[in-house]
Amino acid sequence: MNNKTLYPAIAPFASEWLPTDDGHEVYVEQVGNPDGEPVIFLHGGPGSSCKDHHRCFFNPEKYHVILMDQRGAGKSRPLGRLKHNSTNHLMLDMEMVREKLGIEKWLLFGGSWGATLALLYAQKHVQRVSGLILRGTFLAREKDADWFFKDGANRLFPKAWQRFSQHVSPNERKNMLAAYYHRLAINDDEVRQETTREWDAWGGAVVLGDDFNADELDGDVPETAIAQARIETHYAMNRYFIEENKILDKAYLLSAIPCAIIHGRKDFMCPIEASFALAQVLPDAAFISLPNSTHLAHGEEMIDALVSATDSFVSN
Repeated sequence: MNNKTLYPAIAPFASEWLPTDDGHEVYVEQVGNPDGEPVIFLHGGPGSSCKDHHRCFFNPEKYHVILMDQRGAGKSRPLGRLKHNSTNHLMLDMEMVREKLGIEKWLLFGGSWGATLALLYAQKHVQRVSGLILRGTFLAREKDADWFFKDGANRLFPKAWQRFSQHVSPNERKNMLAAYYHRLAINDDEVRQETTREWDAWGGAVVLGDDFNADELDGDVPETAIAQARIETHYAMNRYFIEENKILDKAYLLSAIPCAIIHGRKDFMCPIEASFALAQVLPDAAFISLPNSTHLAHGEEMIDALVSATDSFVSN
């Protein structure tokens, strides 16, 4: 049996900026069938953005796909703004989008931080969620953040960690997250560019492993990359604005929602233990472990699993 592939590229049938009441404008686009099954694509980061190929995980004849760039990210405005930018604000934005589009219930499709946001939104708005498709789940526990910033991934990628840590002074290395957060806040474009370059080099090494080429980061760093690094550190410094272990503690609220949990065993950014722990408290969920997949929504195995999940949801 052939693996499923992405659906062909498709242009939005609508796109707009929706103003909030606190100075942000959230970029939203819609693709597919306006009368189809509503689904919202939730990107990672925090601070990343929706990409054109994100539209292609869904059958455009059967799905009404909504893609939202989260506050301060991607095409949302103003780029990189941290004021009034928290997890609760993102959930409020999702509700604003749902109400604006007249959607009663929607499927939540999210990877990494997008999975975090999907789970938190579903716990808060159970009656508005028809299903969950989660990839590379990040539970935002202290140990999940420590894995990337403190102790965990550094033991898998010691050379990349050495580069990452040597960007800051020895005194700052006791708290790498705080060091990078403060450097990204400095009103000096050269410092912020250099800091973002090193931030991205560490993240790239953890996500891509041997396939990562740090030389690709040479040259000017785009403002979108600086904005993403600032938002990522802003959320991490604030413990993602989530009480410790909230997602697992409140998972019982999701027991009646159809859920697929998909995770690559070679995911070194968000280790598979998180999805395994989630599956233990959601025993009716489909837990799909992919032996050859990483943290990315790329590769034949991962794409096959994700597209199979979206196809299955509208065929039931």
